[in-house]
Amino acid sequence: MTDAEVAAARLLLARLGISPEQLIRNCAGETPSMPTFREYVEQVGNAVQPGTRRVYETYWRRIVQAWGDRRLDEPTPLEITQLAEHVKTTVVVRRNARGGRSAAEHLIAALRCVYRYAAADGLIADADNPARRVAKPRRLASTRRALPDARLAEINNIVATTGNDPELDSLMLRLHTETACRRGGALALRPADLDVQQCVVCLREKGETTRWQPVSPTLMRHLVLHGTDRDAQPTEQLLRYRGGQPITTRRYDYLWERVGRNLPWAATQQISTHWLRHTTLTWVERHFGYAVARAYAGHNGRSDAGTTTTYIRADVHEVAAALAAMVGEPHPLAFIEPDPDQPTNGFTAVSLPSTTRQP
Repeated sequence: MTDAEVAAARLLLARLGISPEQLIRNCAGETPSMPTFREYVEQVGNAVQPGTRRVYETYWRRIVQAWGDRRLDEPTPLEITQLAEHVKTTVVVRRNARGGRSAAEHLIAALRCVYRYAAADGLIADADNPARRVAKPRRLASTRRALPDARLAEINNIVATTGNDPELDSLMLRLHTETACRRGGALALRPADLDVQQCVVCLREKGETTRWQPVSPTLMRHLVLHGTDRDAQPTEQLLRYRGGQPITTRRYDYLWERVGRNLPWAATQQISTHWLRHTTLTWVERHFGYAVARAYAGHNGRSDAGTTTTYIRADVHEVAAALAAMVGEPHPLAFIEPDPDQPTNGFTAVSLPSTTRQP
């Protein structure tokens, strides 16, 4: 066999998604046994990152419930589509539900994850992956947007004056407003992640991203005081109830349910924590430009539309300057201090009340 023929054979195998090792095993009669979904999903769940497992676990359970005793190579693209539609129509209706589209999308993504590992293990060829031939539902445009000053002021007032722990809720709201962090970033925050001297906090969010985000000296003092008062150990979760138990996502559900009961417009529009991220980043973009807003959000730019973002990255000092202008308070990393003669904008005045007690 000539070199050209060998190269052609390798190219054909690559296009079929078959490695030379798989071909040798098959020729020798060493074809691996095909596991069932019940067997293999458990193995995949033990191999993925905790964040991935948390997102897909619910959908893996639905897959095992439907196809637990079937082999991985049995379902067809049509059957996957039918299962996705079934999940879409039987999803639990939540206040921010959008017809089950997200559930169907996550089910298909969960199956694709399983089949990626199956292909890597040589159980199936990439070309035989049925989940890749099923299109995910098209995502609808987000209904979230920046909140007007007056609406944000109403939310802050309700959070600070109602509930069984307004001090905790106000601190959570201020943390999200200043940093534009996601819920996961706030829940993962530890006392060890607070750099008091430079007034930055370490945020660990989805995709295993980590970044140092500036916060105001006022917020930093109250974060430290909160951890001390509620006995949060350095490497444990910072945000806690009065009894010392760490909060979960249920605290957010309780907070926004309470806001919705007192502000009907918030319930109607399904206001959530992520609206605060939209509000802050919109303000930063309008006043400091796209590059600073992108850095403020912690985006890495991999999905940006153009390559220009490679050359216009903002650094932590520019993010700190934007924060200082937003809250009207100097920051140790900001090259430019806020002008005391400059009237603060309405967003700053209403969105960052000092509702927690002074240390």
